[in-house]
Amino acid sequence: MSKKIAVLGAGSWGTALAMVLAENGHDVILWTHNPDQAREMQTTRRNDRYLPDVTLPNNIIPTNDMTEALDKADLINFVVPTKAIRQVASQVVATLQKIGIQELPVIMHATKGLEQETHLRISEILIEVFQPIGQAKVVVLSGPSHAEEVVKHDITAITAASADDEACHLVQEVFMNDYFRVYTNPDIIGVELAGSLKNIIALGAGALVGAGYGDNAKAALITRGLAEITRLGVAMGADPLTFMGLSAVGDLIVTATSIHSRNWRAGKQVGQGQAIKDVEDQMGMVVEGFATAISAYELAKEAGVEMPITQAIYQVIQGENSIQDVIKALMARERKGEIQFEDNLKDIF
Repeated sequence: MSKKIAVLGAGSWGTALAMVLAENGHDVILWTHNPDQAREMQTTRRNDRYLPDVTLPNNIIPTNDMTEALDKADLINFVVPTKAIRQVASQVVATLQKIGIQELPVIMHATKGLEQETHLRISEILIEVFQPIGQAKVVVLSGPSHAEEVVKHDITAITAASADDEACHLVQEVFMNDYFRVYTNPDIIGVELAGSLKNIIALGAGALVGAGYGDNAKAALITRGLAEITRLGVAMGADPLTFMGLSAVGDLIVTATSIHSRNWRAGKQVGQGQAIKDVEDQMGMVVEGFATAISAYELAKEAGVEMPITQAIYQVIQGENSIQDVIKALMARERKGEIQFEDNLKDIF
């Protein structure tokens, strides 16, 4: 059955997800905060800044009118940068109150990051902001996926995670087709943390390439990066098995090895000696890994979790140390075993 779905955020990933939904026969409202971008998409049926050469089908309606986007929506999908989630969610709540909705639609997001200072996951922010008008059923969509490949119908498999089984299966149902496969997972903590933290490791992988290191170094970084992502995730209440799945090891592989990954590209430029501010300005899109590295470093300190790679990347971002110096420090760490079965198998790496 066709649904009305509001996709909030007309960047590359928001546009790609809108394309999947439209091709599946749903009525999609693609909202952008930028009126010029909305007019361009309405007139040309294209979003050339983010996904050139893609034509928007007729059942995608671009708009910068939040009321138009939300009126009678069955599902609201947030695909805006982490730093904009709270502001956009507050705008959504105010609009839904103005419309006078009787029941909250399913709320989902496809954003990967942690809020600065609060260190909240995206679902926690959404539940908090929506609290005045109801208990939000939040689903996260995450996994190894580049927008540029999804719009070309490349085979993609990702995860929908939620504590609400019915909402989770609705998201699975509206997105599934012959090239876009969605699995469900009740572990929203693990899926969100994995999707956020892998951006840090992708920065590091790019930095290694930029600094002249090869595949051995990259493989070591990715593997040990997964170990520390798992440690923090389990400490925060996630299921260890989630970190063997699509939202963790799958997303880590694609983000830390692909030229499509903005975090990998940003890390490579930093590894070549460019200043972080210059890299962000040249990228033209949000590089979530920079902010997430700071939040994850602070969160790990609070939780008492050892994350040496994250700490090293944090030091580079903060200008406290050079890439070469943090690599030397990582390689000079005390000897240890690879697998540690402590604390009832929870410290699995």
